[in-house]
Amino acid sequence: MMKNRYILTLSAAVLFLFPFYSGAQGYTSWLTGSSEDADVQPEFGLCLMGGASESDEGMTWFLERANGGDVVVIRTSGSDGYNNYMFSELGVTLNSVETIRFDSPEAAFDPYVIERLNGAEAIWMAGGNQATYVNYWKDTPVMDAINNLVNVKQGVLGGTSAGMAVMGQAYFPALAGTVNQESALAFPFQPAMQFGNDDFIQAPFLENVITETHLNDPDRIRYGRITAFMARIGHDYGFRPLALAANEYCAIAVDADGIARAFGEYPQFDDDYVYFLQANCEMPNTPEILEADQPLTWIRNEEAVKVYRVPATVSGENFFDLNTWNSGEGGTWEDWYVTSGELTRVDDAAPVECVLSLSEGSEQIRTLLYPNPARNEIRVETEAGQWEYRIFDISGRLIMSGMHIGGSQAINISGISPGLYKIVLTGEGAFFSGSFVKQD
Repeated sequence: MMKNRYILTLSAAVLFLFPFYSGAQGYTSWLTGSSEDADVQPEFGLCLMGGASESDEGMTWFLERANGGDVVVIRTSGSDGYNNYMFSELGVTLNSVETIRFDSPEAAFDPYVIERLNGAEAIWMAGGNQATYVNYWKDTPVMDAINNLVNVKQGVLGGTSAGMAVMGQAYFPALAGTVNQESALAFPFQPAMQFGNDDFIQAPFLENVITETHLNDPDRIRYGRITAFMARIGHDYGFRPLALAANEYCAIAVDADGIARAFGEYPQFDDDYVYFLQANCEMPNTPEILEADQPLTWIRNEEAVKVYRVPATVSGENFFDLNTWNSGEGGTWEDWYVTSGELTRVDDAAPVECVLSLSEGSEQIRTLLYPNPARNEIRVETEAGQWEYRIFDISGRLIMSGMHIGGSQAINISGISPGLYKIVLTGEGAFFSGSFVKQD
């Protein structure tokens, strides 16, 4: 196969940019910086941007976690607009930035593409069309490389707009077209309301989470749409739904301790906010009406969805804790509910009063799992009772099991390999499942 490469032969310290087009394999790439792979250890992170334009501070946070290594931008449209921005304009030293545009699904199996992704310390998913991201990357070596980056290599993953839209455990792939807020609330079972769950990107801290972007775009307001999405994924998959959502020009940056910081330009721009949404844990918490050809009704004492709204600032000092989903700094609580397809948002609401429970059984276990990521032990706190715990790797293989007596108990995980694991607790008719990352 003939490959057309245009390389400026310069010293390693000099910037070079060359386009590389592989028509046979269906991709185009642009490389800025060194073509030699950097051997550095990145720092774990997730960076989720709401679209329209990047938050420079959020992007700087993302790039710094590459630790001077290699950044790969993946997309299915556009060209090399990120290269100079990342490599030269933000003051972060990097070994290289490479943009790879997938022009056909075959590119997801190309050895060069996979080699570059596996060598990256940071992967950024650009905006575009999430349907092509799902069609091109799901169940391919690209998906494996992304999940290996965040769960084994402990690198940094980010995305904006469509890139952010596919980062949660649950996601809206837009395979049958998009939906607007009014349509999603009025017809929550319409054909376009299709969802994926637990079969694409497996990012720590985003379990049972669906994401939303462009939340405040005046042409496509989406506060009600994400509420309808949450109602559906809770119904379809049987867990208490959670969501991360961002207004345009804002970023959510999640570090290895599960602290999600909000970057933007508030108060200079008074609409720079990010949102952390959860179905109220007070039972019952499911929608009163969620049926075909009927508008959504989800009231539950006018507290159906508890929302922590966080001003996104240049310094990113405001945050929310994704370990517990019940505390943060600098934000305010809201209650959202839906009556016959109409969303109501109530300011100055009471904080959520329960520890995050990922329950799928007949009862809800008040459960806390920490630290996450963990090194030598993972601590589980539950209500009184006796529970059997089982720990599985990402392939579903049982790694270890034992008994847990209610209260606080440390489980020794020093003997298992680094990576992403799922822990399941069962007992007394209840069920808890959550995920954690084992670090070196």
